[in-house]
Parts: sequence; structure tokens; C-alpha cells
Amino acid sequence: MNKRLSELQQWLRETGTDCLFINDPGNVVYFSGFESEPHERILGLVLFPFADPFLFTPSLEMEDAKKGSWPFDVISYLDNEDPWAIITNEMNQRAAQLKQLAIEKDFLTVMRHEKLAQSLEFSQFIDATPKIQEMKLIKSSDEIERMKEAGKWADTALTIGFNAIKEDVSEQEIVAEIEYQLKKQGIKEMSFETMVLAGDNAASPHGTSGSRKIKKDEFVLFDLGVVHNGYTSDVTRTIAFGTPSQKAQEIYALVLEAHHAAIAAVKPGVTAGELDAIARNIISEGGYGPYFTHRLGHGLGSSVHEYPSIMQGSNLVIQEGMCFSIEPGIYVPDIAGVRIEDCLYVTKDGCEVFTHTPTAYTSIL
Repeated sequence: MNKRLSELQQWLRETGTDCLFINDPGNVVYFSGFESEPHERILGLVLFPFADPFLFTPSLEMEDAKKGSWPFDVISYLDNEDPWAIITNEMNQRAAQLKQLAIEKDFLTVMRHEKLAQSLEFSQFIDATPKIQEMKLIKSSDEIERMKEAGKWADTALTIGFNAIKEDVSEQEIVAEIEYQLKKQGIKEMSFETMVLAGDNAASPHGTSGSRKIKKDEFVLFDLGVVHNGYTSDVTRTIAFGTPSQKAQEIYALVLEAHHAAIAAVKPGVTAGELDAIARNIISEGGYGPYFTHRLGHGLGSSVHEYPSIMQGSNLVIQEGMCFSIEPGIYVPDIAGVRIEDCLYVTKDGCEVFTHTPTAYTSIL
């Protein structure tokens, strides 16, 4: 049994929990090595304090699960069968009792929770999310190396995108060029939907790339990442096409100052809230506090958004081995949106970023 599974099994013993049902596909692959996107079907990893775990998959994925590195049972079900009856029968066979079940309360839907409770005929559930978050919080040297590689590919993606900027080319055309060129080089999956937002479109922090054409003298915001060897990257750069307005350039300078100051402050012992305050105070003192509308950063690893949140009021103490983003932004409707983001890992006396595309104000034309 691998180290991660053993730690979960020990946690079950210590908490007096009879069974753990993991339903999040990202956590299933993290603990079992089996990667799947089950869509509407049920995928699960089930663990016990004193018995071997099992994978639960749709029948169409059973052989793939068995061919992988998973050394324990794989239980499956057909589309016309009741998955909850099958999975709870397997639980009952392996557990001495089923009085307390751990679930991921941040992921399991209400409907699936109800189906599980009805099939087991008990209602004692506890939340395994904090334990799983704790285990994923500090990254191993192998995980960090994988994220460094993912970061290199994110830099490559930015280069492709910058080279594709031309007047009257649409945002979506640039997205298509980035993803096409990456797929030609072997990158199968982006970390999330690639964002290329021009001018005032970038004033929406989570805008959608579309038919909006690139125009001279405006900023173009890129937010993207790739999945490489099971780990993600995430980076944002805002680049000038020509000469944006003086106001837009002032916004850029303020975001860049906040970005650099927050990264310089990252080290073990500082709190997540203190990091957020460093960047937020710079932006607020510059007169744009109301236009910085999100947290400073988020954790990442095998998933692109993981615990912790680097946000206002958080007393979480930063530790060596944590990985998270620093991404201050200012978004002024009808004017411009600027965000600069790097993801990093915490070292014993500071941090190192995964992405190295320059952050200094850059204009291309």
C-alpha cells in the first residue's frame, strides 16, 4: 500500500471511522494513480481502517483500471445497474461495521449523498476534506519537479500567444493557435479554459475569449496553464499591443508593484492574510482598491485550484513546500483589466516561481 493510502488508513483508525468514500476524480487519481473523467457516472475510491481498499468504476473503464498500477480490487457496474447498491454491498463485506462514513463534503453532491445514505441506512457522516487538504498541502520534491515542467510549457504557451497577436485577429483565434501548437508538441490538456482577453474585455476577471478583435494601443491579457505528467501550471501575463492609454499604463505599473512585493514577502512563517494585505494595500493606496475584486492567490498541484486560499483575513501560516499563485489584478470597466500571475513553491527562506516569462511592461507591434 502506498504512503498516501497508509496515511488515510491510519486517519480512519484514529478517528474511529469505518469507511472513506472518495468521489472527486482528482483525489481518486492522487491516491490511486487511476485517472478518469467519469462524467455523470460514479467513480470512487473506498478505504477501510483494517481492510484493503477498492476502486469503483463504470464497467467500461474496469479493464483500464486493472491494467494500471492499482494493486487492489476493481469493482464495476453496468449502466443499467444501481451503483449505490453495488458499492454499499462491497463496503459491508469489507467493514466490521458501518456506523461512521467519511466523505468529501466539498465535492459530493446532495443527490449522491442521499443515495449513499439510503443504501447504507445510516446517517453518521464526517468530512474528510480537511484531512485530504492537509495531505496535499505540502508538495514532495517529485511533485515540484513536475510542476516546474508544467511551468515551462506555460511559458511556451505564452510565447506562442504573443507571437499570434495581430491587429484584427480575434481572441478566440489566438486561443486556437496556442492550443493547436501545444497539441502538436504533445500537450494533451490545458489546466482550464485558456483566456485571451483584449482591452476592455479584460476588465472581467474571468471573461470568456470570443470574437472580439485585437486593436492597436490596448492591453491583451493571457491566463492559461497546462497539465503535464499529472500536474498543472497557471500563469497570467498582460501585454501591450502598441501604446495603451496613460491610465492603463498606470494600472499596469501598480499591479506589477503589488505582484513583486507579495512574491518578495513569501517565506515560511508569514500568513496567507499578510501576503494578501501586502498586495492589496499597494493597490488601495494607489486608488484602485475597489477594482481588486478577488483573493491574491490559490493553491495548485494535481488540480489547478487547491487549498489554500491566499486571501484577506487568513491566518494560515505559510510552510516550506506549499505551492500557490500570486495574482493581483485591477479591473476597471470600459477601460482595462490587468492581472499578473505566477505560481510558486515555498523554499526554506523564500520562494521560487514556476514560470519565467518576463513581467516587466512590454509592448509589441
